Amino acid sequence: MHATTVAVDLAKSVFQLAVADSSWKVIESHRLTRTQFERWFANRNIRLVIMEACGSAHHWARWLNGHGIEVRLLPAAYIRAYVKRNKTDAADACALLEAARASDIVPVKVKSVEQQALQGLHRTRSLWMGTRTSRINALRGFCREFGLVVPQGARTGVEAISRVLADPNSAVPGLIRGSMKLLVEEIRLLEARIAQLERELSEVAKHSLPCTTLLSIPGVGLLTATAMVAATGGNVSHFKDARHFASWFGLTPREFSSGTNRVLGRISKRGDRYLRMLLTHGARSVLRAASTAREVGRSLDGLRSWATAVQGRTNHNKAACALANKMARICYATLRDATPYGQPVPRPQRKFDRTAFVIAA
Repeated sequence: MHATTVAVDLAKSVFQLAVADSSWKVIESHRLTRTQFERWFANRNIRLVIMEACGSAHHWARWLNGHGIEVRLLPAAYIRAYVKRNKTDAADACALLEAARASDIVPVKVKSVEQQALQGLHRTRSLWMGTRTSRINALRGFCREFGLVVPQGARTGVEAISRVLADPNSAVPGLIRGSMKLLVEEIRLLEARIAQLERELSEVAKHSLPCTTLLSIPGVGLLTATAMVAATGGNVSHFKDARHFASWFGLTPREFSSGTNRVLGRISKRGDRYLRMLLTHGARSVLRAASTAREVGRSLDGLRSWATAVQGRTNHNKAACALANKMARICYATLRDATPYGQPVPRPQRKFDRTAFVIAA
């Protein structure tokens, strides 16, 4: 019968194909190299290609779309249940065919080159931040071994360590003093690179309407706005509603229900961990600012009043998660309607001009 659907199990250099006819019956199976895979679609009339949303999947999806072939990317977590018996490349390809027939599995939207480049900037910044933190922790540990107390705070701590190393009479031995100075220089270099990367993100946000729309939301800054646009492309039409969007970040509670008993547990923590972290940190900053404003007698808007009320009857962490959930829903509404949050827009230029590493810059 005429082949209409192909399931592809991707790898670095080997591609396993399962070819199915119009009745979803596997009629061919191929194991191809990268060059063979690129040539295989040349003289075939393929209607649909199914792949797992993994590394390089978006690249191949864009390449196949350019050849007029529809591509459906399926979430990797949902494919394992359809693997029969032993796990092999051929079994994974057949599992993709079975999973594609399940109407309740929502395909992953294919990302553009710009989206993945923007995500790459965020991943690079995260790596640099992790390296910077590890270097600071190493310096703190060295100083502690020599009886030196370093104050809290990354910037304050590095400045204090720099002063200690500059003092020839300090308790730091000369044997390790040179290496510690190199670590401080490495931290300064990383901060300069992070500051430059954030300036690049700021330029991207200034020319992106979805980013400027998201920046009008309290608790959503430059990093959160650009990361969310990189993940969604600024279009949320493929989400059913705001709750579906919030659950995509893992900010909705897990449910354990049976019969008439319904139990809601902690948040699921599924989806993009990086975006969930940014939303949660943004929620914490909103709660802190709201508490400070209430102490000095300033009035609060509806969102901040709701957040402080939740904090009053639960605790800070639960209130932060609840506020992050609400912020995700607000992000969905602003992107869906292409309108900023509240009128007038609350000083988005302040969020463009980040000064996290102004000393290094």
